[in-house]
Amino acid sequence: MFQKLEIFQMAHGMASHAGRLQVVAAQNMANADTPDFKAKTLTPFRELIATDAHTASQRATRERHLNGNLPEQNGIQTAQVSVDETAQSDPNGNSVAIEDEILRSVNAKRQHDRALAIYRSSLNILRTSIGRA
Repeated sequence: MFQKLEIFQMAHGMASHAGRLQVVAAQNMANADTPDFKAKTLTPFRELIATDAHTASQRATRERHLNGNLPEQNGIQTAQVSVDETAQSDPNGNSVAIEDEILRSVNAKRQHDRALAIYRSSLNILRTSIGRA
């Protein structure tokens, strides 16, 4: 009954996405001086959830369900890394701005902290509901 609670899957997906976001920001910073390097970005978590929540197809929860699609990763699609088209290029062709990458890193930390807070809060509610406060 409590094996697949969606709130825990959501928190896990959010934390995983924050980790990938941090990796992309670190790779961009590492290549800040590389000529012709284009800054990369990750699909926002909000868009992944929006597309997953508004799909019209049925979702399978077990392999033997008919007409259903098994979720990609804990019910959440995986984010795609792509070139950041909004970034402006320097004369050497590099489009990495250190200030933007620092902000992305801060946002990744906030997202990770938010995921941990959701996980802890849900765990406390679950413990309280079964009488183990």
